[in-house]
Amino acid sequence: MAQSVGIKDVARLAGVSVGTVSNVINRPESVTEETRARVLATIDELGYVRSESARQLRAGRSRIISLLVLDMANPFFVDVASGAERSAREAGLGVMLCNSGQSATEESEYLGLFSEQRVRGVLITPVDPTGRNLRAFRRQGIPYVLVDRVAPSTEGCSVSVDDVTGGALAVRHLIAGGHTEIAYVSGPLHLDQCRDRQAGALQALAEAGLPADRLRLIEAERLDVVAGRDSGARLLGMSSRPTAVFCANDLLALGVLQALYGAGVSVPDDVALVGYDDIEFASAAAVPLTSVRQPAFQMGRMAADLLIEETGDAADTHQHQRIVLQPELVVRDSSLPRRRRDRAPGGA
Repeated sequence: MAQSVGIKDVARLAGVSVGTVSNVINRPESVTEETRARVLATIDELGYVRSESARQLRAGRSRIISLLVLDMANPFFVDVASGAERSAREAGLGVMLCNSGQSATEESEYLGLFSEQRVRGVLITPVDPTGRNLRAFRRQGIPYVLVDRVAPSTEGCSVSVDDVTGGALAVRHLIAGGHTEIAYVSGPLHLDQCRDRQAGALQALAEAGLPADRLRLIEAERLDVVAGRDSGARLLGMSSRPTAVFCANDLLALGVLQALYGAGVSVPDDVALVGYDDIEFASAAAVPLTSVRQPAFQMGRMAADLLIEETGDAADTHQHQRIVLQPELVVRDSSLPRRRRDRAPGGA
């Protein structure tokens, strides 16, 4: 295997010092135009690529921020990552994208890797319900921002959506459609989002004067389509089936839709259905899906901006912030009675 080209090789061939080569790379204005041109030509000839790890050791900080999300198979987190990546690129930084797979163990392992690599900072949607993983990571002195979670204290920043309001929006809409027996298909209830969306659903029932037991809980093990199909099968097995379903995310809702369709149950004529996140596939489903929209791209971008501020030149004046964005309900065919669907071209 060919030996990699080093900065000393460039200096030797260009007939300059190692310091001059370093200045050409890092402070080109400090070198004469003739010397700069000769060094750059030599770099091009040798194919020299500077060692980023060595540069980081000298500078004392990395140009990489890490983003750790629950599930990269969920398009919601793809949009979050796109927003974070946009801000990072504008700041001259790169993003290391990792997937915890909704596993507290994998989350801990990735946080350990980030510590070893001494990344600049971390954007994280935490999964560990005990908070132990983040408490251990905090001792490493690497800044982090919570994404799609509210920071519980002033120890860090967070960017999230008001999920209680989101859950209330979904169930108010179903109640307005005449539904009083509603199933809530949740992900694991140790996740804050799932609990908050349930709290919002119960709030909407209370506002309508309906008892809490009118919300039938189906807790799924994961937040994906397969878990949604399993939840749909459990719904079909109920002796007294609810007439409406609110799901904690769109992937669950799409799985429920598949299960109902496979059993010959019409959505929305037999069962109305509402999801959460408003991923791209929601509007393209066989029955366009009503969903609570989260500003995912904006969430990722704002979280990255906070982290960049905390780890950049403005670090001394940075103050931790807890930003809470507002969701909105996007109504489509999956929750509309037939007469209203006929008056709504395109299902919007």
